[in-house]
Amino acid sequence: MNYTVEKLEKSQVKFNYVVDKDKFNAAIKQAYEKTKHKYAVPGFRKGHAPQRVIEGMYGQGVFFSDAVNELIDSSLEELEKDENYDFVAVDSVCDVDMTEDGGVKFSIVMVVKPEVVLGQYKGLNVAKKAVKVTAKQVDERIAQEQEKQARLIDVDTAAVNGNTVTIDFVGSVDGVAFEGGSANDYDLELGSGTFIPGFEDQLVGVKAGDQKDVKVTFPENYQAENLAGKEAVFACTVKAVKVKELPAIDDEFVKEISEFDTLAEYKADVKAKITKEEQDKADREFEDAVVEKIVDASTVEIPTAMIDREADDMVHEFEYRLMYQGLKLDDYLKYLNMTRDQLVEQYKDQAGKTVKVRLVMEQLIKAEDLKIEDKEIDAKMEEFAKESNQSVEDFKKNLHKEQVDYIVNSIMNEKLLDFLTKENLAAKKPAAKKADKAESEETPVEEKKPAAKKTTKKTAKATTDAE
Repeated sequence: MNYTVEKLEKSQVKFNYVVDKDKFNAAIKQAYEKTKHKYAVPGFRKGHAPQRVIEGMYGQGVFFSDAVNELIDSSLEELEKDENYDFVAVDSVCDVDMTEDGGVKFSIVMVVKPEVVLGQYKGLNVAKKAVKVTAKQVDERIAQEQEKQARLIDVDTAAVNGNTVTIDFVGSVDGVAFEGGSANDYDLELGSGTFIPGFEDQLVGVKAGDQKDVKVTFPENYQAENLAGKEAVFACTVKAVKVKELPAIDDEFVKEISEFDTLAEYKADVKAKITKEEQDKADREFEDAVVEKIVDASTVEIPTAMIDREADDMVHEFEYRLMYQGLKLDDYLKYLNMTRDQLVEQYKDQAGKTVKVRLVMEQLIKAEDLKIEDKEIDAKMEEFAKESNQSVEDFKKNLHKEQVDYIVNSIMNEKLLDFLTKENLAAKKPAAKKADKAESEETPVEEKKPAAKKTTKKTAKATTDAE
């Protein structure tokens, strides 16, 4: 079908169609064949009444809407094949009317990807954070591992913050026990903030064998509506008071938790891991800063349809995350007293930013004519196959188109970010000499290479973690 084109504002293109009488009558005939079974006509079996009879009974225009819809659908199929346009969505169908010769005319308004005008994207001289791992950072990381290996030891002393008390408790409101308000042999670390405000404070000073009524008021915004804002009493029986016993950080400790034999080797390995983490973080922050500068310097008018679609996709993704946690979006929205449309609306600002970044990145790829070679795809597939413990052949065999697209996009993103890094990294300044050596906390750990790792890893002894 022939059409004329009008460019509208906000990345909209209007396609004006004029269909002659013969093509429209053919569409009418097609609509009749598809819908004739819907019409009951006396003297005819359903679906066998002639077209003219149905038109005589139900009106001459009975098949008009269906015929126009058929023409619109076929027009849209043809438009999707037009490589001159990158369509985002159908905005509207309008101006539907008969022509003087018995044909029909209509217009389809399509949303297309907007034009992106790039600003400066080279020579931005963005600084990258220098990574320096200190002895304090290493010690803190090892202390975390020490906490994991802690044991809880029963004591006869009164409980203080930091101690763990083992309790049985029954909660009640107005003398009536409520669902979910009781437990036996519950280990509660005082001062952890695990329970509602005021509960743990009242257990400070108790000893094993004590009985204690803990009186609290549930917050007004408490998730259980039947308890929100109400006063409750928890009858507690203290069965034990426990203190945390931390293992000494020495060679024996290292042998228990790692594949190394000495504390020095373990520290060197911890430092290397932290350095890798910090370097990765610095790289991401640098890339984000570069992209933000480039996006801010670029001009693009984003169609509302693209923002709406992205916001809706974000809500769907959020819904999937909730499902993995065993939650339902409807329950989440009910708790927040919010509708799905309101949640989508909240996402629109972020959706607009996400769409703009994507459009600018796509334009950068075009501007620099970045290409992906087959060997790069093969290398990435080998990498993914190794991570999933599959042969490359089995990995490729099980791939879907969406997964292939993901791999290709990930390669292109890496290539683009590598390019932007090289073009925009600020030159390193000479390191300034330290004025004094007093800042011992900032003194880097002595550089030592980790000893060769053993082929087998020692199994740590079973311990009881404090909750």
